[in-house]
Amino acid sequence: MFRRIFSGILSAAVLAGGLGFNGLPAEASNKGNPVAEELSMPQEPVDNVIFMIPDGFSSGYNMIYRHYKERAPVWDRFLKGMVTTHSSDNTITDSAAAATAMATGVKTNNGTLGMDPDGNELETILQAANRNGKSTGVVVTATVTHATPAAFLSHVSTRSNQAEAARQYIDSGKVDILLGGGLHYFLPETEGGGQEERNLVEEATSDGYQVVKDRDGLLGIEEGRVLGLFADGAMAPEFHRGETDEPSLREMTSAAIELLSRDEDGFFLMVEGSQIDRAGHGNDAAWAMGDTEAFEEAVMEVLEFAEKDDNTLVVMAGDHDTGGFSLGCCGSRVTDVSLLQNVTATGAYMEDKLNSDRSNVREVVKMYTPITLTDSEAARIREADMPAEEITRIVSERSGIGWTSTNHTGVMVPVFAYGPGSEQLKGLIDNTDLPEFIAKAYGITLGNEKNK
Repeated sequence: MFRRIFSGILSAAVLAGGLGFNGLPAEASNKGNPVAEELSMPQEPVDNVIFMIPDGFSSGYNMIYRHYKERAPVWDRFLKGMVTTHSSDNTITDSAAAATAMATGVKTNNGTLGMDPDGNELETILQAANRNGKSTGVVVTATVTHATPAAFLSHVSTRSNQAEAARQYIDSGKVDILLGGGLHYFLPETEGGGQEERNLVEEATSDGYQVVKDRDGLLGIEEGRVLGLFADGAMAPEFHRGETDEPSLREMTSAAIELLSRDEDGFFLMVEGSQIDRAGHGNDAAWAMGDTEAFEEAVMEVLEFAEKDDNTLVVMAGDHDTGGFSLGCCGSRVTDVSLLQNVTATGAYMEDKLNSDRSNVREVVKMYTPITLTDSEAARIREADMPAEEITRIVSERSGIGWTSTNHTGVMVPVFAYGPGSEQLKGLIDNTDLPEFIAKAYGITLGNEKNK
């Protein structure tokens, strides 16, 4: 099996015109590898596409998750190849540029959403699906205006302008189901929100959206368009879901599919496991595994629908790697990933439980992990400028897990696919090939050829 995958990767590299030693295409340009152009989709166009994006997830996460679950992840059966992720202006992409490439098929600069490097607006695969009469949805555990969802739904020159992204969502009306956090960006400043004057929640209601703010509200919806804003900012990590009234990623995904699948013309749904990336930035291995598990539950929900429907294409790929997550650290050849199974809180959550002089550090760490701190480990946490990071560093060391960064890295990420035409997606591709592949599966076109 691995020989076949490696052979496919090498073949795709030849088709792509060769790769330089830095992993970029031999001829630098805004274009990705021309793999998607050579794909033929002989079967009838699919009705539905579900694009699953585990933010920050790479092969390192996948391998560690295998050990964490002590079994293969459900998606491993559908491994197709590897994806390059560089942006237009950097070998290491940010989420905005990566998601724009995955949504539009065009490389752009870091920090830019739905626009090319010259500031021209790009059509996204979600918008193209809407233009062709399909219902559309976005489900995330970050704010719905964060980089990945905003790249599919808006055209903003800087990702930090989440209020502008929210305005474009409501003004365009091109998304039917929008679920995640970020209520702040839809409310006016007079109500503590991020809009200068407009109340986008009221406007959405007037436009026919059902606005829900908790799990019970979402699960009570039977039909129609839905704006679900379940937190003021990002939603909670999966570890702490039970302390909130927020729905899980699986529940949001299930609700979105149930509502969107009523459209006889089909649908497009993007689902992001946003918290995996946040965990990676914090080098929090247990949090990363907990939210990967939550993402896998959502993938299972998607696959169950796709298997019954028989006309749904499922594509899954991370937008980039976060943290350089890998097995092996600290000069040791021993790993104990199973330790993470008994960690029940994020490092930040444990930090919040420390008293002012941190004299209770042993008790706090023991309460949420299986670790009995040594004297030196306890001292490290008490003396640290950022105790949460020191706690997660010790958890990683005890597990035999290493990190190379608290930011993104430039490593390739795996791509998985299931459903009609999925066998066409194989070998080494670029992230810009993914929306082109989806468009071909739909039998439609993206209107961005002039921007490449």
